[in-house]
Amino acid sequence: MGEDFENEDVEVFGESTRWEVVRADTGDERAWLARAPVCPLLKAHHIAHAGRMWASQTFQVIRAEASGTFALIGLEGEGETLIGGNWHTVESGAICLLPAFAYTGIRAKNKEVWKFAWVRYREEREKAPILSSNSPVIHKGVVLPLSCAIAGLAAELENEASDPATLHHWVELIHGFVIQAALPYQGDDRLWRVWEEVEKDLARNWKLVDLGRIAHLSHEHLRRLARQQLGRSPVQQVTYLRMRRAVELLTSSDDKIETIAYAVGYENPFTFSNAFKRWTGRRPSEYRGGGA
Repeated sequence: MGEDFENEDVEVFGESTRWEVVRADTGDERAWLARAPVCPLLKAHHIAHAGRMWASQTFQVIRAEASGTFALIGLEGEGETLIGGNWHTVESGAICLLPAFAYTGIRAKNKEVWKFAWVRYREEREKAPILSSNSPVIHKGVVLPLSCAIAGLAAELENEASDPATLHHWVELIHGFVIQAALPYQGDDRLWRVWEEVEKDLARNWKLVDLGRIAHLSHEHLRRLARQQLGRSPVQQVTYLRMRRAVELLTSSDDKIETIAYAVGYENPFTFSNAFKRWTGRRPSEYRGGGA
């Protein structure tokens, strides 16, 4: 990653950064949320908070283990998001979806103000997450509706006689946008057959030629489709599926880390540990809470 945050959360807003946010309750005592209006209707969809931000160059937020899915849309300028241990550019008009319980982050990219909108969810490990393995990570889309819905909700809450029905409609629009953005891309079924086969046998030493054979595509065509539809290369998608399964096994079984490494395709537990830290920000033993 090039930077070591020692698995700690980081929040650097900068003096010039400003924001507009609505929260579901008063449970989060962080200073930047303290004065935000409360809309309990957000709880119906497990939304913790939603807002819009005008971020300065110093803005940076790192989450060692995100508590829920984070949906972000780029409105103006450019920012970056931390996915799989690497920073990726988020341009204006981009929709970015960061998974729950992962090592993630966002930051401003240059001297220009980065304007973006976001929705943060609270999720439980035992329940199905909003994002599937086939949900796109970063893709272009129509972003203005989410920004307007968040602004509409905030404006309605400023009204002392706010209408519950109107608040409900704004909340439904916000959640509906995220659900629509998280739908697996359905443009080419050949690509989804590849990931289905990979998930059936994560222990296999998957090569690009194997993936191309399943999809009946050339290496370059497969790579281009994966980038377009998921924001990841085919090899990165395989690693993502392995890390997701590893998290499941670490949290739901007492298997040794070495056994889990073999189960997800790593013959060397140390190599697995390094890859896991790169994607989640923690060693497998740290993720399990100190167990070996």
